[in-house]
Amino acid sequence: MFGQNTLKTFTKNPKNDILAGITVSLAMIPEVVAFAFVAQISPIVALFGAFIIGMISALFGGRPGLISGAAGAVAVIFVHMIQEGHAKGLLFDSPVENMGYFYLLAAVVLMGIIQILAGVFKLGKFVRLIPHPVMLGFVNGLAIVIFMAQLGMFKENTKDLFGQNMRQTESQELIYNVNNNSVNDLISDTQLFSIDGQTVKNSTTGEAVFIISDHQVYDVNTKKVVFNYEDNGFYSVKDSGVVKSTMQGKKLYIMIGLVLLTMLIIWGLPRLTKKMPAALTAILIVTLISIFGGLESINVGDFIRDGGGAGLNGFDELSSKLNLGELWSHLPFNLDTLKFIAPYAFLAASVGLIETLMTMNLVDELTDTRGDGNRECVAQGAGNMVSGIFGGTGGCGMIGQTVININAGGRGRLSGVMMAVTLLTFILFADKYIEQVPIAALVGVMFMMVIETFAWSSFRIMKKIPVSDAVVLVIVSVVTVIFDLAIAVFVGVIISALAFAWENAKKIRARKRIQNDGTKTYEIWGPLFFGSITAFNEKFDIKNDPDNVEIDFVEARVSDHSAIEAIFIIVEKYQAEGKTIRLKHLSEDCKILLYKANPKFKDVIVEAIDDPRYHLAANPEKFTKPLSEYNV
Repeated sequence: MFGQNTLKTFTKNPKNDILAGITVSLAMIPEVVAFAFVAQISPIVALFGAFIIGMISALFGGRPGLISGAAGAVAVIFVHMIQEGHAKGLLFDSPVENMGYFYLLAAVVLMGIIQILAGVFKLGKFVRLIPHPVMLGFVNGLAIVIFMAQLGMFKENTKDLFGQNMRQTESQELIYNVNNNSVNDLISDTQLFSIDGQTVKNSTTGEAVFIISDHQVYDVNTKKVVFNYEDNGFYSVKDSGVVKSTMQGKKLYIMIGLVLLTMLIIWGLPRLTKKMPAALTAILIVTLISIFGGLESINVGDFIRDGGGAGLNGFDELSSKLNLGELWSHLPFNLDTLKFIAPYAFLAASVGLIETLMTMNLVDELTDTRGDGNRECVAQGAGNMVSGIFGGTGGCGMIGQTVININAGGRGRLSGVMMAVTLLTFILFADKYIEQVPIAALVGVMFMMVIETFAWSSFRIMKKIPVSDAVVLVIVSVVTVIFDLAIAVFVGVIISALAFAWENAKKIRARKRIQNDGTKTYEIWGPLFFGSITAFNEKFDIKNDPDNVEIDFVEARVSDHSAIEAIFIIVEKYQAEGKTIRLKHLSEDCKILLYKANPKFKDVIVEAIDDPRYHLAANPEKFTKPLSEYNV
């Protein structure tokens, strides 16, 4: 399937492809690392996933020159799942740290399987049905979601009395009654524990077993929250993640200053020279200022060590866990796990394919060539599945990096392969340097990407496009922010389709005239389909029409089976009134279906040499007999 075509498209200009691949990798690194923080995973996990997905999609994808990696459109979908996964891991008999990471791997593998199936069943072509207003809303919504995710970086983890990250817990069921500092069994009301200040002691042994702080009850041995404390008792808890508070004072001002400096460099450097990648240069400058200036700024290493990133903290740890049995031993393989990850995997697969296929269409336009959407679906799925199996995150086609690659001269598969190889080199030999990068620099990169991604032209054209298109654009943007990108695109396509059907349903017209012999002729204009059937039926005055009636479809287009059924019913009504009716200028497809419905139409339909030729949505090729066999 892939062999000959892959070799043919591998490269036509090795020099351009190699240089373009290296350029893209430099632009890829800061963005992938920044997206890792959107999904709250380790940068090494994101970079490793970007390497695998980028390599497989470059070699076997349906669009040479398209660049894939760990993209924000997919990352934002997994944020909530990872948080919920951490909470589920703490509820196991043997608590598992960073359990959300292992759920992420399973979801990425399932995401890949879904994408492969989409390619096998040739669903890639349906991206052509996405209207332009939906695409604008998609891009705007994506920009807003990424912007909102970055605002979370201006918060820091609150610490509990043990110096650990404080957990947000919600009270569930009452476990013990509390009365006058006595903790009693619910059924027997026997005293089990006594409360002495913040300490909860065993009533029998007098040993301290729990500590109370901020209405939470901690186990003194595990230092984990086991109950919520309220006036009347101890309650079981649901863990809702780490408690965060907004940065204050000097730390906040340094964060804002470094973000603005990063954005200023990215904005200004291309105006001076385009030989250096602006994002990477900005990150290097801000990192050096932070290190040598002794600024109290949170860097990537601090973020990871403070529990900000789920998964693996370095390549050495990644290498040690390429033993798949060890890597996957923490995940419970049961129906509950499948139910938990399936919705996220489906949404990520949908969003990934939509963004990838939209990027592929963009490359088609830029290069005046045509890619294979179904093949791209299979390659993206294979890349995600392999990435998940070996400990990487999921991804998809990346619009920004792909445009950089095309503009730099990358046309063959070699450009994508070179990007992945350069990325792997960075992971192998420079992973420790990532830890020195300030979070503020990555936030600045993402803010600039938001500004560049958002379709600002949509404000200018709002009053120049049809109202229905403007409504679709706004709705898709809003749904993207409230729900997710996949649902937004589906909603946008459905609304656009309904708006199109409604507008065309109003365009059916009928010109009426009486011929010299007394025959009344209805000349039908406009599209006849399911939406215009009601208006079509209202054109006829069956009871008051003369005995001879003719319906001429010369300026109409009969589009679907509903239209055929409407014609059939009109004929039956006229014949039930004892009147003669003739149908003129129907296409061959219409005639076949009407003859099949009832042979009496051979006396109703008038054959003419100027009959139109067009096809119906209801495919008449299923009716294998030629027209002549129906009209006998």
